[in-house]
Amino acid sequence: MKQNIFRGLGIALVTPFTAEGAIDFKALKRLLDFQLSNGADFLCILGTTAETPCLTMEEKMAIKDFVVEVNNHRVPILMGCGGNNTAAVVNDLRTMNLDGVDGILSVCPFYNKPSQEGLYQHFKAIAEASPLPVVLYNVPGRTGVNLKPETTVRLARDFENIVAIKEACGRLEQMDEIIKNKPEWFDVLSGDDALAFSMIASGAAGVISVIGNALPKEFSRMIRLEFKGEYNSARRIHHRFTELYSLLFVDGNPAGVKALLHEMGYIENELRLPLVPTRITTMQKMADILAELKI
Repeated sequence: MKQNIFRGLGIALVTPFTAEGAIDFKALKRLLDFQLSNGADFLCILGTTAETPCLTMEEKMAIKDFVVEVNNHRVPILMGCGGNNTAAVVNDLRTMNLDGVDGILSVCPFYNKPSQEGLYQHFKAIAEASPLPVVLYNVPGRTGVNLKPETTVRLARDFENIVAIKEACGRLEQMDEIIKNKPEWFDVLSGDDALAFSMIASGAAGVISVIGNALPKEFSRMIRLEFKGEYNSARRIHHRFTELYSLLFVDGNPAGVKALLHEMGYIENELRLPLVPTRITTMQKMADILAELKI
């Protein structure tokens, strides 16, 4: 039985671009070195925050290879590999070069809105094809379908290489239902920064974080304090970021965190269409919060 190694603070890594629209590998290295030296427990690459739908397969593999090289076995790497064509995802898992990757994050099929049985069969096929541990990803706001707790628990019990779920349904009662009924070896990870404090207090094993791109030291400290049962100290950190949580997503993800990272001097404020940079007013509010936090 495989034990989940993706615990604590996971970074939902952004993809920096140059002003000309190419992948900015120099900026990506700066970002990785910053995160790895400031509390990141694992890296989540080629997910939603990476603007993966707007990357070619060649670009995805170049990012994967680059992150593997820079990381140099310091922390585990979780890589996005999902879609709404089950056969295509299975083919990718069987043919892609996964050297240096420690696990697969696979999102619920989007747009075609399968039933719960369809979701089960989709992830069954992925689990049977994957040479690596699988982390499920439930994000109904993006996919249009909710992986219900009973389906999640069924998958966890039936496939030992399905080791965790990134749960971003936005409903604490659903997450609590999974935590209550899951097998002991299966973990729940928060997919929502704003709910990470509450989820970890309820038994989640960590978070795959957007804000962690820019504030890994502070966010990882909150998580570590919770793991030690020091909830009052952790809550104070959580409350410092309350306004920032909403600002990061008001103009869409990753527009907010890219603006924050640009303000901090790490990357250019560039996205690929159909995403556009966050509004100037939002940027100014985030800059003001950074000044107040003295970060």
